[in-house]
Amino acid sequence: MTGGPAPFEGPGGRGNGSGGPSGPEGPRDGDGDEPIGPPRIPLPRSSVEDTGLPLPDPTPSPDPTPSPEPPPPTAAPPAALVLEHHVLKALLGAWALAACSAQEALAVEEHLGTCGACADEARRLREAVGLLHPPESLDLDPALRTQVLGVCLGRRPPRIPVPRWAAPYDAETARLDALLQDIGTADWHAPVRLRWFEGAGPVSRRTTVAGVIAHLLSVDGLVAAALGLDDPLDGPASKDDGPVAGTPAARTEAYWKASHFPPGRALRAPWRQQSHDIVRTTSFTGGGGRDGADDSGRLAVSYGGFELPLRDAMLDRAFECWIHAEDIAEAVDYPYEPPSGRHLHGMIDLAARMLPLSLAERRRTGLASPPAPGRHLVPAGTPGRSLRLEIEGAGGGEWLIPLDSPGALGSADHEVAHVALDGVEFCRLTAGHVPPEEAAAGQAGDREAIRDVLFAAAALSRM
Repeated sequence: MTGGPAPFEGPGGRGNGSGGPSGPEGPRDGDGDEPIGPPRIPLPRSSVEDTGLPLPDPTPSPDPTPSPEPPPPTAAPPAALVLEHHVLKALLGAWALAACSAQEALAVEEHLGTCGACADEARRLREAVGLLHPPESLDLDPALRTQVLGVCLGRRPPRIPVPRWAAPYDAETARLDALLQDIGTADWHAPVRLRWFEGAGPVSRRTTVAGVIAHLLSVDGLVAAALGLDDPLDGPASKDDGPVAGTPAARTEAYWKASHFPPGRALRAPWRQQSHDIVRTTSFTGGGGRDGADDSGRLAVSYGGFELPLRDAMLDRAFECWIHAEDIAEAVDYPYEPPSGRHLHGMIDLAARMLPLSLAERRRTGLASPPAPGRHLVPAGTPGRSLRLEIEGAGGGEWLIPLDSPGALGSADHEVAHVALDGVEFCRLTAGHVPPEEAAAGQAGDREAIRDVLFAAAALSRM
């Protein structure tokens, strides 16, 4: 039968028409045994350039009415899971910790709107999670060490007890050592300004945290030398060259000048070792134990221009250790608390006993008003005009300060003035950290006597 389309003639033989199947090797005959021509290769497509027709414009004409672009597709909200009640209840803990997936959280929240029991449980879990992240500081209470030691010593007293008058020094050096252990190496070079009162006004000296420890090391050396221990100074200030060379300021300057490089963290070890040796030696020599009824505390400690018995010198060193620890804590932004009430009371008592001497020295140099007429020759042990010093707060009490002479006795019958102060503020006044004009919280009586006593308290401070 004819009339159909002619079979395709390839370049190498007959093409594949209706005569037989084709395979990968090319067309085959009707039996499919032997190929009857080469594989079919399609001809290349003709280009529009070969037809003579015009080429299409590559830039389409703008649409006079462009349609606005469709908004970007938004993600569909997650569909809530359909969970049973016991499964939702088990997810409440993870939901409170924000550990659920989005679909689980949605399912739990929808369930809380319909189940009161689960809603109450979820509220309690959320409150418990809030307790896991307290907003307050996690630093330990500075008084914790004292409390722990107090409990331990109450259960088993030491075989060689520390005398009562040496306990404040032991506690304050330990607290300062804990501060030094916490700060970083760079903090040892943080600037610190030593402040005290001299003459008619405040005085200051700029140093570093390490410089403060060097100051404490050199001045504590006065107590160490009195106990027969090694003096940390090898310079002239450690020799018997007169009262000026042995003053705390001279010893500190000598130690600073002897340092060939800026002191740093390495000072902590010798300072702490010296404080341990002082406490240990006073404990061995203080035969009276905690009641302080022994003669070792009467050993004289020379400060260059004056002397203090060992028991008072230990209180003085504890006081200065606390004050300078506050200076360091302020420089490195470290929380620091005042001493315990019992130790603070001993420091205040020492300052109150030294006030008449300071007042007499200021009168000798013309910095305080003279005593009342007829009162400047009050013999020792005789009652005279007095100022009542009332200390409030921790370590508080009342002291009658004689105004006419250091040897006179304070007498309530001759009280001419009354001053009330907070205990910590009074200590900072005697350290030269509070101006005398701003110190008293309450005043009554002779204004001139009050002014003289407040300035005499500030004059107790020194470098």
